[in-house]
Amino acid sequence: MGIINQGILGGFSGKVGPIVGFRWKSNYYIRARAAKVSNPRTPKQQEQRGKFATVFSFLKTIKPFIRIGYKEFTQDKSAFNAAMSYTLKRAATGSGKDITIDFNRVLVSMGTLMPVFEGTATQERDKMGFNWQNNSGMGNAEDTDIAMLLVYNKDKETALYNTEAALRSDCHGELPLPDDWQGDELIAYLSFCSADGDNVANSVRLSVTTVQTSSHVPQSEDSALWTLSDGISFYPKLKQPVVDDITIQSFTNHPFAGKSFQSRLYGTG
Repeated sequence: MGIINQGILGGFSGKVGPIVGFRWKSNYYIRARAAKVSNPRTPKQQEQRGKFATVFSFLKTIKPFIRIGYKEFTQDKSAFNAAMSYTLKRAATGSGKDITIDFNRVLVSMGTLMPVFEGTATQERDKMGFNWQNNSGMGNAEDTDIAMLLVYNKDKETALYNTEAALRSDCHGELPLPDDWQGDELIAYLSFCSADGDNVANSVRLSVTTVQTSSHVPQSEDSALWTLSDGISFYPKLKQPVVDDITIQSFTNHPFAGKSFQSRLYGTG
């Protein structure tokens, strides 16, 4: 049963015959009632449901990022629905139960702001570094555009992002990475938002280069530091003989008059 809220000519909500009324963003809409499906589990329908579930699972991990990334498309639908629509049409691939996402075709943001055309991502042990060429002055790109960084962990199906990481003119930004992300397949995206927040650029997937870092502990007893098999470290053995018999003629005490040592704890921002 439908309910008329503003008189006979006003909008309504609910079902009336073959139509359904509903309200969204202070406006009333009507649509036809969904027809009953005699076979709701055809292969084609199951494939479409599989695509929907796969895309939804991916986008929900970056929903706050999507709200900004698709804000230019919120006149007739929500930002999340706009991202769902694009990703289903352009990036969901496969058939049957083998549905995947083509991350090269994914846009985590889309809009009219000028993107960058040259950029790289470098993965170190505890961070992902983003680098790009400053193309301010090209089209509507400006120095003050705000860089939006995102890293998606394909293995753990989760993401890290920062929508205010740097400026376009900085040409560099970083995202800290958890320790347990080492060895996982990571996907990096870079985008920009105008300083006034009105315009957003199409995101760009960056190729990720992994930098291996390792610390070498010398094992020679003549080296700067050597370690026994039980993990105890020692300084090198003395190469000069130790003089056992020393006669001290005099001893002068020089008191230390400096300020007392104060410990400080440094952190990274």
